[in-house]
This record gives sequence, C-alpha cells and structure tokens, in this order.
Amino acid sequence: MAARNAMPDSFGAGVAAIDGIRVGIGGWTFAPWRDNFYPKGLVQRRELEYASRQVSAIEINGTYYGAQTPATYTRWRDETPDGFVFSAKAPMRIMQSRTLARTGPQIDDFLGGIATLGDRLGPLVWQFDAGRRIERDDFAAFLDLLPAQADGRALRHVLDVRDRTFVDAEYLALARRHRMATVFTDSGDHPSFADLTADFAYARLMRADAGIADGYPDAELQRWAGRARLWAVGDEPDDLPRIEPAPATRRAPRDVFVFFISAAKQRNPAAAMALLRVLQAS
Repeated sequence: MAARNAMPDSFGAGVAAIDGIRVGIGGWTFAPWRDNFYPKGLVQRRELEYASRQVSAIEINGTYYGAQTPATYTRWRDETPDGFVFSAKAPMRIMQSRTLARTGPQIDDFLGGIATLGDRLGPLVWQFDAGRRIERDDFAAFLDLLPAQADGRALRHVLDVRDRTFVDAEYLALARRHRMATVFTDSGDHPSFADLTADFAYARLMRADAGIADGYPDAELQRWAGRARLWAVGDEPDDLPRIEPAPATRRAPRDVFVFFISAAKQRNPAAAMALLRVLQAS
C-alpha cells in the first residue's frame, strides 16, 4: 500500500517561456512557503525540483553571499527541467571590493564555477548596494572585465546600481555600450527606471501585498502582463518611470525576465504563478 502523502517521482515537465517571457521568484528555500506553496510533506531537498516546475526562472540570491561549488551547480542543473533558467547574483566579495577594476580573478573564478549550470544559466546580476560610492572610471573598467562568454556559452549581464546619484544618462550610455541590461525595480526603496539598455529586459517586482492571496490585485497583474508583452515585441510601456525619453520606433523582439522579489515574500510564488496564468490566457 502506498505511503500516506507520498510524493510523486516527478513534478512534471515545467513551465515554458511564453513568447520569450519568463516569470519567477527569488530563491526557493523560505520556510513560509512550506505552508502555502510547497506540497505538505515535501522534503526540503526536493523544493528546487518542485519550484522549478511552477515558474520558468528563479533568481539565486545565495550566490551573493558566497559562490557555490561546481558540484552544487551541477546538482541544481540536474534537478530542474529542460527550458528552465536561473539568474544569479554575483558574490558580495566582488561587489564590495574597494577597487572594482582589480576583481578580474574573482570574476573569472565565479564564472568558471557557475558556468557548470550549462543551458540553465540565465542573466548574471551585478548588484551595487546603496551607500557605496562608485567611481565612474573604476566602474567602466569593471564592466570591461565582464566577458561575453564562459565555457563557450553567451553570457547576459544585468547591472543593479542602487546609488541614485550614479543612475543617469551617462550610466545608461555605458550599459548600452557594453550591451548590458539595467534592472527595472518596482520599488520606492531603489532607483526605478524602465530605460532598456540591452536586447533583453529584467524586472524585479517588489510590491507584493500580504493581504492578497496572489500578492497583487488582478488588475495590476493584467498591467504587468501587458508591459511584459510590450517589452517582448520590442516596444516599451509608456506608464513606467524613465530617465530618458522612450525610443520613437519599435526594436527587435526581446527576451523578458520578471521576478517577484522581497516585499510580502510569502506571496511571491502565488504572484508569479498568477502572472503566468494571465500571460497564458492573453
């Protein structure tokens, strides 16, 4: 007789990108999710296996606090379905270096390990926390260190600068010159601008409401689905804050990454799955 509450051998094939749009969450280890996201009785070692089949991408926050071993990245790769991707934050030891231009060996070490994710490797997020003074020349030299490939696989870099005084037209121009994306952060706590600087869009939505089962009102999820679809076809939403005027003409189609992060974190998986349902229905 089967054990009570036995878990299935597999949780299915996963969620495909929808017209180039991926929707996900930050991380997969969070105790409150064991009450409202993960199946009752699911052992912790299978949480990534389950989460990666409910959303189409996950942003790894743990790499910010320390790079993992190639064996760990290999295990994560093997636990996730075909078509799924991780984005990952670069380690704090790089991002808080006194001189960014001298971090080449640390960058190479990080990329050499995380490249083990293979086709599961998505954008790499380089987060510069608020309160840290950034020198323009040092920052530009740092961007020169970020390679376009690792292990023969193209890399996508995302810049998340949280110093409001640094985020300006010059910053956008530098990102565009290096073909690196800048994060759109939907939060009053960080710089929030929707100017695109690469051939993909990367959004972090940080306004989930604990009092709403899906984290966001239905109307707001509909608006985010519309914005994601505009980005995906090469257009740009006209209702988000910007630094520069929007381009007058539509550009080439783009991949889009939308993550529900922080805020009422217990609601983020529900928000991500709700947005996926809206996209699938539209």
